[in-house]
Amino acid sequence: MSEKILMKGNEALAEAAIRAGCIRFFGYPITPQTELAAYMAKRLPKIEGGVYLQAESEVSAINMVLGSAASGARAMTSSSSPGISLKAEGISYIAGSDLPCLIVNVQRAGPGLGGIQPSQADYWVSTRGVGHGGARLLVFAPNSVQEVIDLVFDAFELAEKYRIPAMILSDGLLGQMMEPVVFPDRAPVLLEKPWAANGHRDKRNKNIINSLYLQASELEEKVRQRELRYREIEEKHSKASEYMMDDAEYAVVSYGATSRVAGSAIDAAREKGIRVGLIRPVTLWPFPSKQIFEKSKNLKGILAVEMSSGQMVDDVRLAVNGNCPVNFFGRTGGIIPTPMEILSEIEKMSKGDIK
Repeated sequence: MSEKILMKGNEALAEAAIRAGCIRFFGYPITPQTELAAYMAKRLPKIEGGVYLQAESEVSAINMVLGSAASGARAMTSSSSPGISLKAEGISYIAGSDLPCLIVNVQRAGPGLGGIQPSQADYWVSTRGVGHGGARLLVFAPNSVQEVIDLVFDAFELAEKYRIPAMILSDGLLGQMMEPVVFPDRAPVLLEKPWAANGHRDKRNKNIINSLYLQASELEEKVRQRELRYREIEEKHSKASEYMMDDAEYAVVSYGATSRVAGSAIDAAREKGIRVGLIRPVTLWPFPSKQIFEKSKNLKGILAVEMSSGQMVDDVRLAVNGNCPVNFFGRTGGIIPTPMEILSEIEKMSKGDIK
């Protein structure tokens, strides 16, 4: 078994990406993700074929990712919330070109420049498709430094399988915390890319990477093809974990770093005799709607907890579809909910104080 290493979340993610076969990184500094880019700057140039480039802006960085992905290279970028906003147009172009890549968002409080503290207020923009045109991103939400590592491999491989951008939705808490981790003895799965624009050498037809279709019927067919892939992803790759749900009468639904805090609140609630468990979405898109729907049939109430004023709660309510009441509790501005605050909301729910 591999030895445990104490690593910061941002640096562990970067190392995992390299081990997962990433050879191209294009980024721009922004707190609280800068350590990720700095780690890549040290490591990638030492790897065969590895390229690290600090672009002059977030806009430039995402377009460099587009070009590199078009050539068939395993490429990524990282940023934090305001930087992701600047990358939105390029991400839409990548989706419209049917290219795989990895985008890391180490979220901070917003809107605007907001603050540098942790947040989960980028849920809507991530799960509804960054940019215009109805495109989707695979969105993964780790809740530990170890899971950050594990999900990087999944993100790259599914992105390439379905030719779709993937996002790791981290936050300032996960990015900055240090935890012992084990890097899996897992070789990257590198698929053939016959569609790549990497030189035909007179052995095949020329490939053209494009997101512009002037004929409406041609664009509609492209959209339909993507929608078929999206439906397959929803059917096969939604994922959630559960904690103490076997006998639960109530549930907390929470993701990312906030779910760690929620777990402590659930332990405290159990000590008080409240039968409550945790459902933690690991994929935010596709959202684990079916799993939440089935569990909600036997629940008296659900509490959605987020570091936002309420975004994921919309998807929870849609998934529950009226099976039980859904409450919400959140903190914003970079404030992390405490276990005692969440416990108080669980107690209210268990006493029938359900909105």
